[in-house]
Amino acid sequence: MVVKILASGPREPWSPEIAAWRSIPVAVAADYVRGTGPINGGIRPLRPAGQQPRLFGRALTVLCEPPDFGAVLHALDIAEPGDVLMISAGGNADFAMIGDILGGHFRDRGGVGIVCDGAVRDVGTLARFEDFAVYTRHVSPRAALSAERGAVNLPVSIGGRVVAPGDLVIGDDDGVMAFSPDAAREFLAPAQEKLATEARWISDLANGRSAMETFGILAPITYGEG
Repeated sequence: MVVKILASGPREPWSPEIAAWRSIPVAVAADYVRGTGPINGGIRPLRPAGQQPRLFGRALTVLCEPPDFGAVLHALDIAEPGDVLMISAGGNADFAMIGDILGGHFRDRGGVGIVCDGAVRDVGTLARFEDFAVYTRHVSPRAALSAERGAVNLPVSIGGRVVAPGDLVIGDDDGVMAFSPDAAREFLAPAQEKLATEARWISDLANGRSAMETFGILAPITYGEG
């Protein structure tokens, strides 16, 4: 089997409605983007909480067949600025699908991050990139053994979620999500409303309002003794 590269449509600049998701946390998106959810929590950011670069970009999907990583090489040659390399490797823990050389090359081409349902290596270097987010299920020092198979630009399964080429990908310390541009436009308003609500909660609590009043919870019923 050779690496298959499926044709993708033209990559138009993000519309203002989609660009607005740059400032929306994954926790809010997970509550309000119906029909999808966060990618499995076993796929975690390399950097510690509070240091993880925010991820916002367009899915460039890759299907690998470990120990083969051929699809990654082909994907890098068609990568464009703003892409997120979404690697489906079946959760394989034994063979790294990408490391610092190819990851750094992807970053140099304008890539903004990697999400790997499999393993990466050279994490000491990858984790030092302050403008490049890496999420992975495993870390392995073992290199791939061949570069002959796989596919690029097709729907893939990553962490229990189907990710399509061109999906919007967002990530932060809590995790990562991918959903269609149509869903991003549809659910932007409720997500922004939730952010405004959270800002009011913070203000109310800071100004001395009780947690029960702030969240609209009925007072508990207190039963007397005897």
